[in-house]
Amino acid sequence: MVSAQKTRRKKNGLIAQLAKNRTVYIFLIISLVWYIIFCYGPMYGLLLAFKDFNARKGILGSEFVGLKHYIELFGNQDFYQAFRNTLIISLERILFEFPFPIIIALLLNELRAGRYKKTLQTVFTFPYFLSWVVVGSIVLNMLGSDGVVNNLIALAGGDKQQFLASKSFFLPLIYISSIWKTAGWTSIIYLASINGVSPELYEAAMIDGANRFQRMTHVTLPCIRSTIVILLLLAIGNTMNAGFDQIFNMYNPTVQSISDILDTYIYRITFQTSGDFGFSTAVGLFKSVINFGLLYMFDRIAKMMGEEGLF
Repeated sequence: MVSAQKTRRKKNGLIAQLAKNRTVYIFLIISLVWYIIFCYGPMYGLLLAFKDFNARKGILGSEFVGLKHYIELFGNQDFYQAFRNTLIISLERILFEFPFPIIIALLLNELRAGRYKKTLQTVFTFPYFLSWVVVGSIVLNMLGSDGVVNNLIALAGGDKQQFLASKSFFLPLIYISSIWKTAGWTSIIYLASINGVSPELYEAAMIDGANRFQRMTHVTLPCIRSTIVILLLLAIGNTMNAGFDQIFNMYNPTVQSISDILDTYIYRITFQTSGDFGFSTAVGLFKSVINFGLLYMFDRIAKMMGEEGLF
């Protein structure tokens, strides 16, 4: 009898809690349904990587071919070129682009004039909201054969340069435009982390005679190290995604040998040449496996070094 009353009380308490927080649970259910339908549901299409897809038969009705697409994949020279370019571009992005948001955040943190600081934050952040189509158009109008820069060169008596067709110039242009577009936005994350640093640490450093640069290197950077490590792990886990939107809107056939990445290779195979959905899905699945493997491996390394990982 007593146990039945306790069970009834617990049940009534649970119902009361659900009723009290019903708005939270409704939004939680909506989010869960959204993820199931739009994030996990499309994974059903991964079956295409192991099938000879026929649109009339559908995914389940198409012939199962096992690892046929992967055998063709690893024997395709265009794939190896795209894979190599993807690795080079992604690693150079991490090397050249990753430090810039940290530098911007550190410099903005040192500004004392609030209005000036907010103005600079707005200026640095605004490019992030431009699509790569717009950025690509800006680059074309500035550096194209009839762009602003070439017209100025011609007015000065010089010869026009094919900037966008130059293999030595194209990749630096990719990195510079990416830094201009994304560094300010990413710096917001570091600024939020810096704002969580205890003022007492800075006061103690000032008492010890540390100047601004020393406080930056011995207080600020160590305190945001965990944030830097997490964002670095995410960047490494995104290695096989070298920036399709940007490269697709800016590359051309003359620089294809250095700019053709796995994503543009998949696009070309799927929509411009063979239309082989099974083969392109196999490439996409290969990308995902490599990304996850890199993320997991470097997460283990980070934990071995005493940092908090993602898993």
